[in-house]
Amino acid sequence: MTPSEASSGPGAAGPDIPVVTVAPGDTATTSVTVRNDGDIVEAYSLEVVGDCAAWSTVDTPRISLYPGTSQTVTIRLEPPRSPQARAGETPLGVRILPAEHPESVRVLETTVHVAEFRELHTELTPGRRHGWLRGRYRLKVRNRGNTPVRVGFTPGQAGEELGFAFSPAEPEIQPGESVEAGLRVRTGKPVWFGSPVVWPFTVDTAEAGDRETERRDETAVRAPLEAELVQIPVFPKWLLVVLAALLALLLAWFALVRPVVRSAAEEAAEEAAGEVVQSRPTHAGEQGGQGPGTGPGGGSEARPGERGTGASSGPGGDGGAADGDAGVPGGAGRQSSATIDLRTPDGETRPGTYSVPENSVFRVTDIVVANFQGDEGVLTITFGERKITTIALETFRNQDYHWVTPIEIPENETVTMEVTCEKPGTPATGRRARGCHEVLNVSGVLSRTAG
Repeated sequence: MTPSEASSGPGAAGPDIPVVTVAPGDTATTSVTVRNDGDIVEAYSLEVVGDCAAWSTVDTPRISLYPGTSQTVTIRLEPPRSPQARAGETPLGVRILPAEHPESVRVLETTVHVAEFRELHTELTPGRRHGWLRGRYRLKVRNRGNTPVRVGFTPGQAGEELGFAFSPAEPEIQPGESVEAGLRVRTGKPVWFGSPVVWPFTVDTAEAGDRETERRDETAVRAPLEAELVQIPVFPKWLLVVLAALLALLLAWFALVRPVVRSAAEEAAEEAAGEVVQSRPTHAGEQGGQGPGTGPGGGSEARPGERGTGASSGPGGDGGAADGDAGVPGGAGRQSSATIDLRTPDGETRPGTYSVPENSVFRVTDIVVANFQGDEGVLTITFGERKITTIALETFRNQDYHWVTPIEIPENETVTMEVTCEKPGTPATGRRARGCHEVLNVSGVLSRTAG
């Protein structure tokens, strides 16, 4: 650079330093010549001032000159390759301070042109994303250059199966600053079954103008970022196995279990209907005034727990028997049944009872228990003080017991069904019940005893 001169004498004028151009990361020099026009030996201190002071140095910061002599001092400029050295014109000043005449201080000025350089750093996270149709990624771009830039993104893929959307599409970034952009990647159609499909793609980040005009700055060339979208199937393989198993169970239900359940329910209904018909009272005048198991003189029968009303006996005739007996104390009696219909609120325990009439004995041979809602809990059946059975409700829908030797229940003793309702089931309406509902049918022979 062409040096300039600075005089130390009072009122002496000298030219300023010529304009300097320097690229970040490089070194440029300029110089000043200091001349002592005084009549004594003078010492001079040289110091760089202004925005360039952080990266500028003086080779000889202090010199001494005899009267009438001069010396050239080199100024070294070394701007760093970083955003701190902003591109453009930066003022540079060199202050020259005489030791003996400090009032004659001079500041020589010039302008330093800092050249532009561009450097972008981009991160794409995550490198792999799983999804049925789309995936979201983040692009973090940092401007490591010394001039503002507007960046754009260019996606790349081997085919045309993927769609890309950037937000924002072309952000502007100041030197030293960062910006985060969102990237959404979407596939054209879903994968219903099978193995996951891997879609690799790339993203190139460049200045918005780089895509139309190729720049000469080699530092702007960057390798594209790579990532993957793993498209997972909507229905995984294990789901197909589960669906096949459920279908097999459904077919087995309709083919095997459902007919058995319906048959058992129909048999229970027919049996209950038959017992009702069999225990229907016989009125005087029907079948010659006699019913099955009745003696002469025709009477009426009642289910256990009901008191029959016998007809008055005529001369030489037998009186009508009550409660379905043969009309004679100690008679053989006739087949009868009783039904206990019990509803139990959720979470409670309630009993249902049937009491054997006075002057009677009930010889039980059969019981049928119905849990048609599929309730859950515990059911206990007791004859008098004798516990017959305890059953978990969830283990059955219809259950029957039969005895070859009847179980005798004397007068005023009870048949008790106690239910603890833990979880009500779902009846045929399809709506879950508010409480448990069980039915107990007891069948046997009800006979009169000597009263």
